Amino acid sequence: MDEGEENLLATHKSAEKRDRQAKARRARNIAAKSAIKTKVKAVIAAVEGKNKENSEKALKEAVPAVAKAASKGLIHKKNASRKISRLTKKVNALQS
Repeated sequence: MDEGEENLLATHKSAEKRDRQAKARRARNIAAKSAIKTKVKAVIAAVEGKNKENSEKALKEAVPAVAKAASKGLIHKKNASRKISRLTKKVNALQS
């Protein structure tokens, strides 16, 4: 057994499989959320650096990633919409 792993309460094969699946999904979700946060931070950093070109480039990478996360159910649809809207607003503010 790995460190930090607890004994399973259920000993049925199906319960053990569900536990393995849940751990795999949890790891995948954590990685995907982390990737989204990194892309969002890249946009914010570019905006704070007043770099119009880099902020637009970072936004073009962040928007599809956030939208995809929403379509997969990783984040709520309205949460994704709000993130995209706010990031776009910050990037557009640089241009004017």
